[in-house]
Amino acid sequence: MARAAVQRRLNWLRATVLENRPETARVHRLLLDVPGWPGHLPGQHVDLRLTAEDGYTAQRSYSVASAPEDPRLHLLVERFEGGEVSPYLTDELRSGDLLELRGPIGGYFVWSSAVDRDGGRAEGRRPVQLVAGGAGVAPFLAMLDHHRRTGGSTPVRLLYSARTADDVLAPDVLGPQTTITLTREAPSDWRGLTGRIDRRMLEAQTFAPTTRPRVFVCGPTSFVESTATTLVDLGHDPSWIRLERFGGSGDPS
Repeated sequence: MARAAVQRRLNWLRATVLENRPETARVHRLLLDVPGWPGHLPGQHVDLRLTAEDGYTAQRSYSVASAPEDPRLHLLVERFEGGEVSPYLTDELRSGDLLELRGPIGGYFVWSSAVDRDGGRAEGRRPVQLVAGGAGVAPFLAMLDHHRRTGGSTPVRLLYSARTADDVLAPDVLGPQTTITLTREAPSDWRGLTGRIDRRMLEAQTFAPTTRPRVFVCGPTSFVESTATTLVDLGHDPSWIRLERFGGSGDPS
Protein backbone atom coordinates (compact mmCIF):
# COMPACT_ATOMS: atom_id res chain seq x y z
CA MET A 1 0.00 0.00 0.00
CA ALA A 2 2.82 2.42 0.89
CA ARG A 3 4.65 1.98 -2.41
CA ALA A 4 1.45 2.36 -4.41
CA ALA A 5 0.60 5.58 -2.59
CA VAL A 6 4.03 7.05 -3.30
CA GLN A 7 4.77 5.81 -6.81
CA ARG A 8 1.43 5.63 -8.64
CA ARG A 9 0.75 7.79 -11.68
CA LEU A 10 -1.22 10.87 -10.71
CA ASN A 11 -4.48 11.81 -12.38
CA TRP A 12 -6.84 14.68 -11.68
CA LEU A 13 -9.84 13.55 -9.64
CA ARG A 14 -13.20 15.18 -8.91
CA ALA A 15 -13.79 15.94 -5.25
CA THR A 16 -17.13 16.93 -3.75
CA VAL A 17 -17.14 19.37 -0.87
CA LEU A 18 -18.95 17.81 2.08
CA GLU A 19 -18.29 20.65 4.48
CA ASN A 20 -16.40 23.94 4.66
CA ARG A 21 -16.11 25.04 8.26
CA PRO A 22 -13.95 27.60 10.08
CA GLU A 23 -11.32 25.95 12.24
CA THR A 24 -10.01 29.30 13.51
CA ALA A 25 -10.44 32.91 12.41
CA ARG A 26 -7.77 32.38 9.73
CA VAL A 27 -8.05 28.70 8.80
CA HIS A 28 -10.90 26.66 7.31
CA ARG A 29 -11.24 22.88 7.21
CA LEU A 30 -12.45 21.36 3.93
CA LEU A 31 -13.99 17.89 4.16
CA LEU A 32 -13.98 16.21 0.77
CA ASP A 33 -15.40 13.08 -0.79
CA VAL A 34 -13.01 11.87 -3.49
CA PRO A 35 -14.29 8.90 -5.54
CA GLY A 36 -11.35 6.81 -6.71
CA TRP A 37 -9.03 8.07 -3.97
CA PRO A 38 -6.22 5.47 -3.75
CA GLY A 39 -5.30 6.16 -0.13
CA HIS A 40 -2.41 8.12 1.30
CA LEU A 41 0.36 8.05 3.86
CA PRO A 42 0.46 10.54 6.75
CA GLY A 43 2.52 13.52 5.60
CA GLN A 44 1.61 13.42 1.91
CA HIS A 45 -0.09 16.30 0.12
CA VAL A 46 -2.38 17.01 -2.82
CA ASP A 47 -2.46 19.54 -5.63
CA LEU A 48 -5.75 21.42 -5.87
CA ARG A 49 -6.74 23.13 -9.15
CA LEU A 50 -9.33 25.83 -9.76
CA THR A 51 -10.47 26.68 -13.29
CA ALA A 52 -12.22 29.97 -14.17
CA GLU A 53 -14.91 30.31 -16.85
CA ASP A 54 -12.35 31.80 -19.25
CA GLY A 55 -10.10 28.75 -18.81
CA TYR A 56 -7.59 30.37 -16.46
CA THR A 57 -6.32 27.92 -13.85
CA ALA A 58 -4.71 28.35 -10.45
CA GLN A 59 -3.09 25.51 -8.53
CA ARG A 60 -1.99 25.14 -4.91
CA SER A 61 -0.64 22.32 -2.75
CA TYR A 62 -2.11 21.36 0.62
CA SER A 63 -1.03 18.73 3.13
CA VAL A 64 -3.61 16.08 3.90
CA ALA A 65 -4.72 16.70 7.49
CA SER A 66 -6.64 13.44 7.97
CA ALA A 67 -5.47 9.93 8.78
CA PRO A 68 -5.56 7.29 6.02
CA GLU A 69 -8.23 5.51 8.04
CA ASP A 70 -10.67 8.44 7.67
CA PRO A 71 -12.92 7.93 4.60
CA ARG A 72 -13.08 11.69 4.06
CA LEU A 73 -10.14 13.82 2.95
CA HIS A 74 -9.42 16.81 5.20
CA LEU A 75 -7.52 19.89 4.05
CA LEU A 76 -6.68 22.93 6.18
CA VAL A 77 -6.66 26.17 4.20
CA GLU A 78 -5.20 29.34 5.68
CA ARG A 79 -6.75 32.49 4.26
CA PHE A 80 -4.29 35.08 2.92
CA GLU A 81 -5.60 38.56 2.20
CA GLY A 82 -5.17 39.31 -1.48
CA GLY A 83 -4.50 35.66 -2.25
CA GLU A 84 -5.60 34.16 -5.54
CA VAL A 85 -6.96 30.87 -4.20
CA SER A 86 -7.38 30.82 -0.42
CA PRO A 87 -10.12 33.53 -0.20
CA TYR A 88 -12.26 31.53 -2.62
CA LEU A 89 -11.70 28.25 -0.79
CA THR A 90 -12.48 29.73 2.61
CA ASP A 91 -15.21 32.27 1.77
CA GLU A 92 -17.00 31.05 -1.36
CA LEU A 93 -16.83 27.27 -1.42
CA ARG A 94 -20.06 25.54 -0.38
CA SER A 95 -21.21 22.01 0.36
CA GLY A 96 -21.84 20.20 -2.93
CA ASP A 97 -19.30 22.22 -4.92
CA LEU A 98 -16.75 20.32 -6.99
CA LEU A 99 -12.98 20.64 -6.94
CA GLU A 100 -10.17 19.07 -8.94
CA LEU A 101 -7.29 17.49 -7.09
CA ARG A 102 -4.50 15.02 -7.70
CA GLY A 103 -2.51 12.97 -5.28
CA PRO A 104 -1.32 11.71 -2.99
CA ILE A 105 2.05 13.33 -3.63
CA GLY A 106 5.37 12.87 -1.85
CA GLY A 107 7.41 10.10 -0.31
CA TYR A 108 9.99 12.17 1.59
CA PHE A 109 7.92 13.80 4.34
CA VAL A 110 5.88 10.78 5.42
CA TRP A 111 5.69 8.63 8.50
CA SER A 112 3.47 5.65 9.26
CA SER A 113 3.26 3.73 12.51
CA ALA A 114 2.91 0.53 10.47
CA VAL A 115 5.85 0.89 8.07
CA ASP A 116 9.39 1.83 9.03
CA ARG A 117 10.76 4.32 6.50
CA ASP A 118 14.32 3.32 7.46
CA GLY A 119 14.14 -0.11 5.86
CA GLY A 120 10.79 -1.79 6.28
CA ARG A 121 11.30 -3.03 9.83
CA ALA A 122 8.67 -2.78 12.55
CA GLU A 123 8.69 0.66 14.18
CA GLY A 124 9.07 1.43 17.85
CA ARG A 125 12.86 1.47 18.03
CA ARG A 126 13.31 5.17 17.31
CA PRO A 127 11.06 7.98 18.55
CA VAL A 128 9.47 10.52 16.22
CA GLN A 129 9.70 14.23 16.93
CA LEU A 130 7.36 16.67 15.16
CA VAL A 131 7.86 20.46 15.21
CA ALA A 132 5.16 22.70 13.72
CA GLY A 133 4.75 26.42 13.12
CA GLY A 134 1.19 27.67 12.61
CA ALA A 135 -0.72 25.87 9.86
CA GLY A 136 2.35 23.66 9.41
CA VAL A 137 0.72 21.35 11.92
CA ALA A 138 -1.59 19.97 9.18
CA PRO A 139 0.48 16.91 8.13
CA PHE A 140 1.18 16.14 11.78
CA LEU A 141 -2.54 15.92 12.50
CA ALA A 142 -2.67 13.08 9.98
CA MET A 143 0.31 11.41 11.65
CA LEU A 144 -1.05 11.75 15.19
CA ASP A 145 -4.55 10.59 14.28
CA HIS A 146 -3.14 7.62 12.35
CA HIS A 147 -0.89 6.73 15.29
CA ARG A 148 -3.89 6.81 17.65
CA ARG A 149 -6.22 4.84 15.36
CA THR A 150 -3.66 2.09 14.76
CA GLY A 151 -2.51 1.84 18.37
CA GLY A 152 1.08 2.53 17.40
CA SER A 153 3.75 2.00 20.05
CA THR A 154 6.35 4.38 18.63
CA PRO A 155 7.04 7.29 21.05
CA VAL A 156 5.83 10.49 19.33
CA ARG A 157 6.01 14.10 20.45
CA LEU A 158 4.79 17.32 18.84
CA LEU A 159 6.11 20.80 19.68
CA TYR A 160 3.60 23.26 18.19
CA SER A 161 3.88 27.05 17.93
CA ALA A 162 0.67 29.08 17.55
CA ARG A 163 -0.02 32.78 17.85
CA THR A 164 -2.83 32.60 20.41
CA ALA A 165 -4.97 29.92 22.05
CA ASP A 166 -7.68 30.69 19.48
CA ASP A 167 -5.23 29.86 16.67
CA VAL A 168 -4.55 26.31 17.88
CA LEU A 169 -5.77 23.89 15.21
CA ALA A 170 -7.57 20.59 15.90
CA PRO A 171 -7.08 20.44 19.69
CA ASP A 172 -9.15 17.24 19.74
CA VAL A 173 -6.43 15.47 17.71
CA LEU A 174 -3.32 16.87 19.38
CA GLY A 175 -3.42 14.73 22.52
CA PRO A 176 -1.15 14.63 25.58
CA GLN A 177 2.00 14.10 23.48
CA THR A 178 1.69 17.71 22.24
CA THR A 179 3.39 20.72 23.78
CA ILE A 180 1.96 24.07 22.65
CA THR A 181 3.68 27.42 22.90
CA LEU A 182 1.80 30.70 22.30
CA THR A 183 3.81 33.54 20.83
CA ARG A 184 1.47 36.55 20.78
CA GLU A 185 -0.77 36.42 23.84
CA ALA A 186 -1.94 33.83 26.32
CA PRO A 187 -5.09 33.59 28.47
CA SER A 188 -4.70 34.32 32.16
CA ASP A 189 -5.27 30.65 32.97
CA TRP A 190 -2.85 29.34 30.32
CA ARG A 191 -0.63 26.58 31.71
CA GLY A 192 1.38 25.89 28.58
CA LEU A 193 4.50 27.53 27.20
CA THR A 194 4.83 31.03 25.79
CA GLY A 195 7.36 32.49 23.37
CA ARG A 196 8.90 31.40 20.11
CA ILE A 197 10.49 28.02 19.58
CA ASP A 198 14.19 28.56 20.23
CA ARG A 199 17.23 26.58 21.28
CA ARG A 200 16.26 26.38 24.94
CA MET A 201 12.73 25.20 24.14
CA LEU A 202 13.91 22.61 21.63
CA GLU A 203 16.42 21.27 24.11
CA ALA A 204 13.83 21.01 26.89
CA GLN A 205 10.75 19.87 24.99
CA THR A 206 11.98 17.45 22.30
CA PHE A 207 13.66 14.06 22.23
CA ALA A 208 17.39 14.26 22.91
CA PRO A 209 19.80 13.56 20.04
CA THR A 210 21.07 10.50 21.96
CA THR A 211 17.69 8.81 21.32
CA ARG A 212 18.24 9.19 17.54
CA PRO A 213 14.73 10.48 16.81
CA ARG A 214 13.35 10.93 13.35
CA VAL A 215 12.48 14.63 13.19
CA PHE A 216 9.87 16.34 10.99
CA VAL A 217 9.62 20.14 10.84
CA CYS A 218 6.83 21.96 8.97
CA GLY A 219 5.91 25.64 8.71
CA PRO A 220 6.89 28.87 6.92
CA THR A 221 10.36 28.95 5.41
CA SER A 222 12.09 31.09 8.06
CA PHE A 223 10.64 29.00 10.88
CA VAL A 224 11.71 25.72 9.29
CA GLU A 225 15.23 26.87 8.46
CA SER A 226 15.94 28.33 11.90
CA THR A 227 14.51 25.27 13.65
CA ALA A 228 16.51 22.86 11.51
CA THR A 229 19.72 24.79 12.08
CA THR A 230 19.17 24.77 15.83
CA LEU A 231 18.40 21.03 15.87
CA VAL A 232 21.68 20.30 14.09
CA ASP A 233 23.54 22.57 16.52
CA LEU A 234 22.01 20.55 19.37
CA GLY A 235 23.51 17.39 17.92
CA HIS A 236 20.81 15.92 15.71
CA ASP A 237 22.13 14.24 12.58
CA PRO A 238 20.91 16.20 9.50
CA SER A 239 19.99 12.92 7.82
CA TRP A 240 17.39 12.33 10.56
CA ILE A 241 15.59 15.61 9.84
CA ARG A 242 12.83 16.04 7.24
CA LEU A 243 11.67 19.54 6.31
CA GLU A 244 8.48 20.83 4.71
CA ARG A 245 8.21 24.54 3.92
CA PHE A 246 5.27 26.60 2.69
CA GLY A 247 4.72 30.20 1.72
CA GLY A 248 7.44 32.79 1.85
CA SER A 249 9.71 33.75 4.68
CA GLY A 250 6.90 34.99 6.92
CA ASP A 251 6.70 34.31 10.65
CA PRO A 252 4.05 31.75 11.59
CA SER A 253 3.41 33.49 14.84
